Amino acid sequence: MSILDEARKVIQAEAAAVAALAGRLDSSFEKAVQMILASSGRVVVSGMGKSGLVGQKIASTMASTGTPAFFLHPAEGIHGDLGMIMTGDVVIGISNSGETEELLRILPVIKRLGASLIAMSGNPASNLARSSDVFLDVSVAEEACPLGLAPTSSTTATLAMGDALAVALLVERGFKAEDFAIFHPGGSLGKKLLLRVEDLMHGGDAIPLVQEEMLMKEALFVITSKGLGIAGVTDAQGKLTGVITDGDLRRCLERGEDILHSTAGSLMHRNPKRILCRELAAAALQLMERHSITTLFAFDDEQSQAPCGVIHLHDILKAGIA
Repeated sequence: MSILDEARKVIQAEAAAVAALAGRLDSSFEKAVQMILASSGRVVVSGMGKSGLVGQKIASTMASTGTPAFFLHPAEGIHGDLGMIMTGDVVIGISNSGETEELLRILPVIKRLGASLIAMSGNPASNLARSSDVFLDVSVAEEACPLGLAPTSSTTATLAMGDALAVALLVERGFKAEDFAIFHPGGSLGKKLLLRVEDLMHGGDAIPLVQEEMLMKEALFVITSKGLGIAGVTDAQGKLTGVITDGDLRRCLERGEDILHSTAGSLMHRNPKRILCRELAAAALQLMERHSITTLFAFDDEQSQAPCGVIHLHDILKAGIA
């Protein structure tokens, strides 16, 4: 059998294990979700070896999706770390055999501390399963390992069950993308969901504005000095009536027009695209891409006519949103 055939066999075996898991979901899963939702504490995930590594990922996924959770190593638990568990917590114990010694040793203390126990195991007759308040069956027909020794299909099935729990809890809590971003402020996703136009825009004296009657030889100074390649054109009341870009000026020069003695109002583009200050910067980027522009003037609300700021494509790119 070729290397690719071996790889495909592994993936197919693990896919089959996950598919079978979906068919076995029953009221026990619903009970586990309701138990966690009703809990006044945290979710504490525990397991040894490969089960422990999967448990760390499950705890991390839950914590990032609105369910306070952390991982407790059972061997460290019996040497003092059980103090992390509080009354009202829900412990998820993971063991394919259900007979992992280190995990079984902390079960009596878990009960004594007043925490509930959800068991994830491939053995419904195991001590872990019998000691649990809720048992979630993650058994598999076979491991993807040809020797039947290395945890492969079983760890994948356990990981899938953990993800199913995390997502079910996310939905039941009404967790939104904005909530997710709060826990991921440093990543690109967090920036897309958190940074607003007002966080990145140029305001005050940095806004390049000229009046309609201003001659372009003066307006040119505003465009170049502000460094954004654009000027907003306003009427006597400060209402934004149009924009002039450095690209517009180049095209006028190519046509041989005498731009220096023209007014800003005579060369401007009317009805420029606009965005609200409170809009996400990612929305500004989408608007720029849709209309092939690099700058947007921002306003406090829909009724405002005087811009409160201006945001450039480079501001968005430097923020790491794109």
